[in-house]
Formats: sequence, structure tokens, C-alpha cells
Amino acid sequence: MASNDDIMRALGRVEGRLTGIEDSVSNLRGEVSDEKDNAHNSRSVIHRRLDEQAKQIHLLDMTVTVSSNVDGQIREEIKNLAETVEKNHEAVAPTLEEWKKMKTLGYGISGLIAFAGLTVGGIVAYMSDGAVAALRHWLKIN
Repeated sequence: MASNDDIMRALGRVEGRLTGIEDSVSNLRGEVSDEKDNAHNSRSVIHRRLDEQAKQIHLLDMTVTVSSNVDGQIREEIKNLAETVEKNHEAVAPTLEEWKKMKTLGYGISGLIAFAGLTVGGIVAYMSDGAVAALRHWLKIN
């Protein structure tokens, strides 16, 4: 049988090995804890980026929705304006035709007045000597 000293030595060696194993396990726990922290930080960064991307996509969807609504409203307004202009044109067209006729008639009347004025002026110029003589004879002016 083994002596008490041998048993104590064997127990000391086992205890030393257990202490070494505890230190190794403690080191492993520290490394695993560091890896967990790094992984947690990495996942949190990824989640923040995903959240930012989700916000940007949402804002882009909102912008596209608003733009398409505005585009639809603008198209509807342009359609309404085109209809209004067409109705106004149809309503004003007869009046414009009347004004064109009146303008043409006015040119004709102005031309006749000018022609009559030229004719009267020519007659007066042609007959002025005879008229002066007749007027002097009538007034008995020598």
C-alpha cells in the first residue's frame, strides 16, 4: 500500500493540475466572453445598419408615393385646364369671327373714305381756278 506521503503528493499533483485546469478554463471563459462581446457589438452594428436601411427604404417609398400622387394631380389639373381652354375657345370663336368681319368692314370703309377724300381733293384742285373766278364774279370783286 502507498504511504500517506505518497497519497499527499499525489493529491498535491492532482490539486496542482486542477488549479491549472481552472486557470485554463478561466482563460477560455474570458476569451469566450470577449468573443461574445465582439459578436454582440458586431450584431448591434448590423442591426443599426439594417434599421437605417429600412428607414431609408421607407422614406424612398413615401417619396415615390407622394411624387406619384402629385404627378397624378398635376395631370388631372392639366386635363382640366385643357378642357377649360377648349370650352373657352369654343365660346369665344364666334365673337372672334365677328370681330374679324368688323375689322375687314372697317378697312373697306376706311378705304372708301380715303378714296372719296382723294376724289374730292382732286375735284377741288381741278376746279379751284374756276371756283375762284365764279366766286369773284358773284361777289363782284375785280
